[in-house]
Amino acid sequence: MKGHALLIIDMINALDFPDGDKLLDTALPAARAIARLKKRLKPVGVPTIYVNDNYGQWRSDFKQVVARCAAPDSLGAPLVKLLHPEDDDYFVLKPERSGFRDTPLRMLLGKLGAKRLILTGVALDVCVFATATDADMHGFELYVPSDCVASETPGRRAASLKLLRDSLQADTRASRSITLR
Repeated sequence: MKGHALLIIDMINALDFPDGDKLLDTALPAARAIARLKKRLKPVGVPTIYVNDNYGQWRSDFKQVVARCAAPDSLGAPLVKLLHPEDDDYFVLKPERSGFRDTPLRMLLGKLGAKRLILTGVALDVCVFATATDADMHGFELYVPSDCVASETPGRRAASLKLLRDSLQADTRASRSITLR
C-alpha cells in the first residue's frame, strides 16, 4: 500500500556484546511478530527496509552483515533465520543509532512515497527510539507496534513505549491492530 514502509531495525544482529543473551530472550518473540507482520504487509505492497548497523565495518555490504550474523556460532542466528531478507527488500546500513543519520534512508523513503513508517526491531530504547525521533522531525507518521520491538529489560521497553506515545504521538498498539488506510 502506497504511503507506508516497514522498517526492521538492527534485527540482523550477531548480539556479540555483553548481555546479548538478555536481548535475544526478548528479541525472539519480537522477531516472530515482525515476520508475521511482514508476511501480512508484503502482499499489499508495503516495502520492507532493513535498517542495520554496519558494526564499524566500513568495507562491508548488507549481504556480508547477514552472512556474519547468520553464522552457526552467532548468538543472533535465530533472528536472521526468522527475518532473512528477501530479494525485493531494501536495506540501509547505518553508522550510528538513528537510521536517518548519515544514510540515504530519507531519500529512499521519498522515492517509495512513504509517509507512514512502521518501526520494528532492537533495541527499542536506543536505535529504534533514535530512528523514531528523527522520523518524527522529518514529518512521518509513526507506528511502533509493541509486540515488534525489544529492549534488554522490561522497564526500558515500557518507558520507551510510553515516551513514544506521549512525546511523538506514535501508535504503539500491537501489530495485529495495524490497519492501512
